[in-house]
Amino acid sequence: MSVFLIIIHVVVCIALIMIVLLQTGKGADMGAAFGMGSSQTLFGSSGAATFLSKATTVAAVVFMLTSLILAYRSGNPTSSSVMTNMPAATAPAETTEPAAPAPQPPVETKPATESAAPSK
Repeated sequence: MSVFLIIIHVVVCIALIMIVLLQTGKGADMGAAFGMGSSQTLFGSSGAATFLSKATTVAAVVFMLTSLILAYRSGNPTSSSVMTNMPAATAPAETTEPAAPAPQPPVETKPATESAAPSK
């Protein structure tokens, strides 16, 4: 279910980016403010909603819903897991014999040599 939601979320996200980039901005006729001819009002009403503005609204609503659902699902993980159906691993039986001590390294002894008496 989460994989399906993530796929829908990514597709809607890419579609939303494309739809927004295809639209012209309201300031597209900024030249009209500086005395050039204008076919639309600068920041006034633009008339009936176009197909792209309706598509933007629908994509934004779907994007927000999938975002909220994915956030909720990540905060409240389901109780089922792949590991819940696995049998518990049994520990190896402990031995009653004590472990043998580690061998000690051989100690080298130097033969006693006659050393000269300290000179005075």
